Amino acid sequence: MTTKLPPMKIILLADAINPPLTGIGHYALRLARGLRQHPDVEALRFFAGYRWVEDAEQALTTNQPIAAIRKRVPLRTLAALTYSVLQRQLFRQLSRGMKDHLTHSPNYILPPCPGPAVATFHDLSHLHYPQHHPRDRIAYLNRWLPGSIQRATQLITVSEFVRQEVHTLLGVPLEKITCVYNGVAPDFHPRSAAQTAATLARYGLEPGRYLLSVATLEPRKNLDRLAQAHNRLPAELRQNWPLVLIGASGWLTESLEHTLAPLEQRGQVRRLGYTPQDDLHCLYAGAGAFAYPSLYEGFGLPVLEAMCSGIPVLTSSRSSLPEVAGDAALLIDPEDVDAITAGLERLLTDTAWRTAAVARGLQQSSRFSWTRCVEETVAVYRKALGSNGSAGSAA
Repeated sequence: MTTKLPPMKIILLADAINPPLTGIGHYALRLARGLRQHPDVEALRFFAGYRWVEDAEQALTTNQPIAAIRKRVPLRTLAALTYSVLQRQLFRQLSRGMKDHLTHSPNYILPPCPGPAVATFHDLSHLHYPQHHPRDRIAYLNRWLPGSIQRATQLITVSEFVRQEVHTLLGVPLEKITCVYNGVAPDFHPRSAAQTAATLARYGLEPGRYLLSVATLEPRKNLDRLAQAHNRLPAELRQNWPLVLIGASGWLTESLEHTLAPLEQRGQVRRLGYTPQDDLHCLYAGAGAFAYPSLYEGFGLPVLEAMCSGIPVLTSSRSSLPEVAGDAALLIDPEDVDAITAGLERLLTDTAWRTAAVARGLQQSSRFSWTRCVEETVAVYRKALGSNGSAGSAA
């Protein structure tokens, strides 16, 4: 006889649901929507910025002015610290008496919580590549991450690679860490040239005639070397497959700007910035190939989105990327420009490999879904709450 587990009460910290949405933001938003519909969740509260909000969509509105202020306030490290301290105090005050709720931070940092708590760790890039992050972000993580680890009843990582890193580098017992993979939205799927043509025409692109990369413009994404490698391709390939970069402007981009400027003038590189999600689906499916030679990833969602869209993929042989790509992608050393160039040439010209890679990519990407991510996250909540599912007993 199966024992019915009692329903759960969840507090989801929604600061990551912040426009423009990038990887962690999409993860938090998909999680919020899935938990809202889950039969095991009796009550779901969202805390964004400095107050309770009704749902994930309201969190987007609430977080937008806060994000704008953060970008404009001088002395950003001090401003971020002050904001974090005030936010923690507000959450502690507003959640007082909610010991029957489990708190989940989908973005590393847990404030003092009234009951059991779960945090999601996406990567440890700030330890491996501190030079590739703004100083205020490093200071923020160094200050608050140890307390989050101590406070968390359970931790979630988005790949087995990160799970092992959290264990070996931060000393967290493996039994306290669960790998729950990200998903991919069903809107990412193969489309015919006719289905993508109208959207691509607005960007001055032709179906199947460009090399795509989707990433925030920041050093860890290794776009500098990607552009250099693309520039070393034979002239005909560069002309037939210009490099198209999609993503919001990030930080520490001086070197990248120096590399891109002359290539943009010659028409070899196009920057589209942050594009609407509906356009992005067509821009993926309409590409001739996808390149993502990141130096380090905790998951690598764009690789999954590209495979799901039915285009061949080149990515790095490091960190979580081989785990996500499986045998469906061409793996290269991201620090070797010659290796990236050779990989790009095969990616664009080896017809037999391209056909096989598309089929393998569709099969590999079918293993990942947001429904599965939500279900496995709920299972972690149950583990954090204890075998009887009671927040009170776990607290």
